[in-house]
Amino acid sequence: MILLTLLFLNLGGSEVMLILLVILLFFGSKNIPNLARGLGKGMREFREATDGIKREIENSASPVTDEMKKASDGIQQQINEHKAANN
Repeated sequence: MILLTLLFLNLGGSEVMLILLVILLFFGSKNIPNLARGLGKGMREFREATDGIKREIENSASPVTDEMKKASDGIQQQINEHKAANN
């Protein structure tokens, strides 16, 4: 996932290797799995939070959407009745 993100930023192979080397030197080989695990948990929590926000928005917009559909159906029914009366 991180590699895909780095490639998306137009980084070449040598730049990615340099970044991985700096991470290895800075954190050490024993801490990298813990770092990756923490990063994965953080990304999962962020995704769950954004999904929750999306659900809240959809749930709050649902009554408005239903009312708009009822109004639209009522207007369409009046248009059809008007057309039928004029024919």
